[in-house]
Amino acid sequence: MRESDQNPKSLKLDFPSCEFEVRKALKQLACALEELGVGADVIGSAEVVLGEVLNNIVEHAYGSSAQGRIVMTLMLRAADLRFLVVDEGRALPMKELPHGTLPRLDGPLEGLPEGGFGWYLVRKLATDLTYQRKAGHNELGFSILR
Repeated sequence: MRESDQNPKSLKLDFPSCEFEVRKALKQLACALEELGVGADVIGSAEVVLGEVLNNIVEHAYGSSAQGRIVMTLMLRAADLRFLVVDEGRALPMKELPHGTLPRLDGPLEGLPEGGFGWYLVRKLATDLTYQRKAGHNELGFSILR
């Protein structure tokens, strides 16, 4: 994992796309934000959104048989935290962000879904979501309000 020290209001992490490295990156991000005086609720929102985004990259963009790199850049701004996440995995279906609708939650308890909440949470907690596929890279940008 590499970290940029060029600007104390920015952080750049470059790490392999595996679950263990994602956990390390999330922990490093949370510690850096805490040191910068970012509130616990904002850090929590950033961790939830990034956890969903990064785990989707590991699971879907690269898949279980492939491993690549993930580059995450954070710009700490007065009103928000701005993130850019870049990977070289497969493009999102239809090259657009999922709608993030909740799965059906009616019916018996044993019939309720275990997943399907990720993009709903991302869309609820993040603002200014952008996605583009450029030169074989996925570029996902979003902000978390402070």
